Amino acid sequence: MGQEFFINSQELENKIRQLLPSQGGGGAGFDLSASTQIVPIIDLTESAEGSNVRADIQTAFSHANITSFQVQNATNTVLVNNTGYFRCFGIFPGIASGSASFNLFDGSTSKNIIQFFAGSGGGLSPTYDFVVFIPAGGSFRATASTDVALSGCTRQIADINGTLVTPV
Repeated sequence: MGQEFFINSQELENKIRQLLPSQGGGGAGFDLSASTQIVPIIDLTESAEGSNVRADIQTAFSHANITSFQVQNATNTVLVNNTGYFRCFGIFPGIASGSASFNLFDGSTSKNIIQFFAGSGGGLSPTYDFVVFIPAGGSFRATASTDVALSGCTRQIADINGTLVTPV
């Protein structure tokens, strides 16, 4: 038989209240405990959080949840200025010479997160698929020179607290 230890951690209690509201989120206090006994675990996290969609398909695009864009001959075009986590997917058709980039802007400075360059006569057309986090006051922007374009779409996959946004 294993030993049992009681854990007093406000941070762990807050996380349990957030993830499992039906298990003490609004009621009286409860004790957390740990044991040296080996117990098999079944992960019910997705169901407890209210999501029954697998994580890999939760980021899928749907007609109602995407915002498409095409940026050409423009500087710092705002693609997203809402808070949260956003997936960005598309293609850089390098059909002529020029450059394009994505950047994150915090309200005063920007940082490029990805840049594309096309040589004379064009060349490859790389695709991109990445996730960005936009805090309050921030934005996700794109820039493209005259003879090239960034084509794609964005989709919010989670709010600022990390709560998943399921496609509809």
